Amino acid sequence: MDTWSRGDESVEGHRPQWSRSVIKYLHYLVIGALIVGGLVYWALKPSALNPMADPRAAEAMALVQTHRAQQAPTIRQALANRVQAMAARGQGVRMGEWRVQRQQGDLYRVRVFVREKGTRQWFEREYIWQVNLASKSIQAITLPATALMPLEIEPPSPGARDAVSS
Repeated sequence: MDTWSRGDESVEGHRPQWSRSVIKYLHYLVIGALIVGGLVYWALKPSALNPMADPRAAEAMALVQTHRAQQAPTIRQALANRVQAMAARGQGVRMGEWRVQRQQGDLYRVRVFVREKGTRQWFEREYIWQVNLASKSIQAITLPATALMPLEIEPPSPGARDAVSS
């Protein structure tokens, strides 16, 4: 058994009162430091990591994520469906976080990485779109991003329809 002595007192199995209070204050100090550190990180992290800090960046991300896709109602769902299909086949896959980076003026780049396990090593597919907030337009920049975008089929002009039917 532990024996602690304080002056002429000796208590077996118990720590002195001053030791308990020091430990208690150290616990509070560590918890306080963690909270303060978390708040500082949250306040200072770049907007690319926190697109909600910049409302325009959040709008650019929302435009991309909710844009029509080829085989799903939205790009976000199409990408999630691809990741789930690969995982269901037993292929290693991991989708990264969506990130937004301001280019100039109303132009933003929205990107997300998907890591896929190949036969010998992992590789990344980079999906990047450029968003023009002024015109609310989205342009796929990388080939994987282009594969998610819907095919733009132009409707026939009214004059061409009349020529076919006659």
